[in-house]
Amino acid sequence: MPLYAILLLAGGTYAFRLAGPVLRDRMHLSDALEKLLSTATAVLLIALVATAALTQAHGFAGWARPAGVLVAGVLVLRRAPFPLVVVAAAGTTALLRLCGVA
Repeated sequence: MPLYAILLLAGGTYAFRLAGPVLRDRMHLSDALEKLLSTATAVLLIALVATAALTQAHGFAGWARPAGVLVAGVLVLRRAPFPLVVVAAAGTTALLRLCGVA
């Protein structure tokens, strides 16, 4: 990738991130729009998790990875510490793969 494209993307990303704090007091969003944006954020994150957990190289990732994500989700709902969530999810996936579950 050419250097100017990288610099352009870096500048655009920084400007996009800076726009939130700078424009926060200048823009007023309706309550309905704030609720819609909050819901859209949750849906986007769930779709990202589902895509990352279920697919690999344009195919199904196997049952071990979704099982690890499921364990992580249950631990998050139970408000477990983050390091425990990561270790339990990775351990579940590794143990299932060790047992031959792809």
